[in-house]
Amino acid sequence: MTETTGVPLLAMRGISKRFGGVEALVGVDLDVHRGEVVALVGDNAAGKSTLAKMVAGVLTPDTGLIEVDGRPVTIPTPAAAHALGVATVFQDLALCDNLDVTSNLFLGRELRDARGRRDDERMEQVARQILRDLTSRIPTVRVPLAQLSAGQRQAVAIARTLIGSPRIVVLDEPTASLSVAQTAEVLVHIEGLRDLGLAVVLISHNMTDVRSVADRVEVLRHGRNNGSFDARSTAYEQIIAAITGASRAPGARRVPLPS
Repeated sequence: MTETTGVPLLAMRGISKRFGGVEALVGVDLDVHRGEVVALVGDNAAGKSTLAKMVAGVLTPDTGLIEVDGRPVTIPTPAAAHALGVATVFQDLALCDNLDVTSNLFLGRELRDARGRRDDERMEQVARQILRDLTSRIPTVRVPLAQLSAGQRQAVAIARTLIGSPRIVVLDEPTASLSVAQTAEVLVHIEGLRDLGLAVVLISHNMTDVRSVADRVEVLRHGRNNGSFDARSTAYEQIIAAITGASRAPGARRVPLPS
């Protein structure tokens, strides 16, 4: 497990959210440190996506505190999240099949030269460097998205998060519907984000993926914290028990947080 010290880069305290008569989140806590992958797991309607959308600025909590690098913040919009260094990849990816890799990475954030013209050469240089950092196997940054596999498209979506030098990356089910080989490639990219010193929140239903790439597993059940586990040393059955409710948060082995 990655050694975590100091103030969490992302800290959420007592987060609650209600939609009409439904309590989606109730007093949820979450810490994520630099260079750490924290998997957020739970059954359907456990509150995972709701919590992720708060980090991304899509939803705002009814109550609770969010801190980034030890400072209380509000994240009312995706633009506010971006300004704080948060990048998110949702399941739909929001990529354009008719554009090449470089154009997708810089869509809406194109680089300009001194005369205000698109600087395609510099964007291609940056795109190649980002893909190298993630050890991506995409052959060229000029290939149209329509010609890439599902795993390669996910790699492009992850690479796009690095435009703008984020500090926190949220990935919502990044390996869903991928083949075994494509999943393995995406997991390497997630490890690459950690190696770059980013704080990564990974939402996933696939416990094999979670245990292979995450440092810590945080379980949500019915909108509440129900256990925090070391991803590498905790038995699969313990985590499943927390997800299903066979064990409860007070009895779950907690991972000690740095003082």
